[in-house]
Amino acid sequence: MEAITEGVNNINISDSYKKNRIQVSNTKKPLFFYVNLAKRYMQQHNEVELSALGMAIATVVTVAEILKNNGLAVEKKIMTSTVDIKDDSRGRPVQKAKIEILLGKTENFDELMAAAAAEDGENGDVEEQGA
Repeated sequence: MEAITEGVNNINISDSYKKNRIQVSNTKKPLFFYVNLAKRYMQQHNEVELSALGMAIATVVTVAEILKNNGLAVEKKIMTSTVDIKDDSRGRPVQKAKIEILLGKTENFDELMAAAAAEDGENGDVEEQGA
């Protein structure tokens, strides 16, 4: 029994579940939900991996470009592949395109985020904190 427990504790799940991975859907959330989530992930982990299948690839590329054009992120790695997904209606595997984009913080990421937070505070967009 001890050997089983030790084996379970030693399983490496870092590849299948990454804390800094965002799996983007095409329809479920608005674009800026993913932009803001990616900013938060970069604050916590210094980098973020954006991942998408099929039609959601355009959304991932747009999110990455917004972050890059605002000076918040730099591209570290882009990986493309195809994956077999079982189609329920036909019962046979269908190939889907997959993209993974790894973005890292820019050198002035923290300054830009602080400036944006200060600007939001001036506009009254930030919730006031009670004393």
